Amino acid sequence: MKPQTIDWDEDLPPAEPEEEYRALVRSIKRTDGFRLLFVECSPAQGERWIARVKTDIPQQKIEVLRLKESVYDFYNLIEELPNRDRINVLFVQGLEYSLYEYEQEKKKLGWESKDIYSYSWRGVPPVLINLNQQRERFRDNFKICFVFLLPKFAIDYFIQRAPDFFDWRSSLFKLSMDGESLQAESIKACSERGKKEDYLFLTPEERKRELVKIQTLIDEEGQTSEQKAELFYEQALLYDFAEQYAKAIASYDKALEIKPDLHEAWYNRGNALCNLGRWKEAIASYDKALEIQPDRHAAWYNQGIALGNIGRLEDAIASYDKALEIKPYDHEAWYNRGILLGNMGRLEEAIISVNLSIQNLQQILNLNPDKYREMAKADSDIDSIRSHTRFQALIHE
Repeated sequence: MKPQTIDWDEDLPPAEPEEEYRALVRSIKRTDGFRLLFVECSPAQGERWIARVKTDIPQQKIEVLRLKESVYDFYNLIEELPNRDRINVLFVQGLEYSLYEYEQEKKKLGWESKDIYSYSWRGVPPVLINLNQQRERFRDNFKICFVFLLPKFAIDYFIQRAPDFFDWRSSLFKLSMDGESLQAESIKACSERGKKEDYLFLTPEERKRELVKIQTLIDEEGQTSEQKAELFYEQALLYDFAEQYAKAIASYDKALEIKPDLHEAWYNRGNALCNLGRWKEAIASYDKALEIQPDRHAAWYNQGIALGNIGRLEDAIASYDKALEIKPYDHEAWYNRGILLGNMGRLEEAIISVNLSIQNLQQILNLNPDKYREMAKADSDIDSIRSHTRFQALIHE
């Protein structure tokens, strides 16, 4: 017998989380056999609700299926569960990872937007195809109340791309975070790593979980604009360290729409644009960062690189000069400045700049500059001054 589908009135004000929770418990208690319940919540919330349901309904055999990676054949996964016939209620967490990964794979393969976001069979993740095709077998073979705990974007996926399966739902519950919990989870998501460079060492699965967690927090009702900007920025960093620069730029843009004075976002956006060779846009981004924080050495230095790449050599030298006002011993800025001066035919100045680079490298690192001299000998960028007498004397000291 097909479970009754209960429509809800979208015009009604959202229920309080506690009210929604009590309704969920009532639905589970009334269930005897197969049923589909969907709960919109964050992963962290899901863990709390599961623990509470187990306490409030001790007479039921409740199990949890925690998915940590993408799955295809969800039916087979359930069929192979140990003691499946004894399970009354099965909470399912982590199905969103399969949906998230599917979108990323399509983009890597170069699909056009119309195919990525269409509702045709080509645009449906394999796990949802499996659910759509196997729904009668779920009903006939599993006497289980399935409770899918999913973030908002995953619920939307089910509504739009797994309608055959989703239409069998008995109810959809929304267990929003209270303001205090939402703020705590958001702050934790943006600050729990000591150094952002730690993102470099995340595995693809770990990165995916971080991105899903952040997107879930962004989608939460009651999220403050200030915190949402920080979450978009964090999302951008995750993409950045994964070298997914176009996605990083899109997330930086979302952060900056909310918080246009976020100089870190302007600066890192410029770096991502440089990595894509979009030099003019990168320069404009560094300009914004420097309007807000004019003493940021790295922004002046990177702007010098970008300006040099589009042939604005005078402006590039001016940017290096600004960087050197802030950090006079930056041997790389002196070196790059020397290359540009040599390309402009200002050989005496170029040699002085390269000489200062070598001297400062020795002073800062307390090293013999032989290694850097060898680099200068081989660097094709300084061919313009290589034959000059003073340069030859410099590299052969």
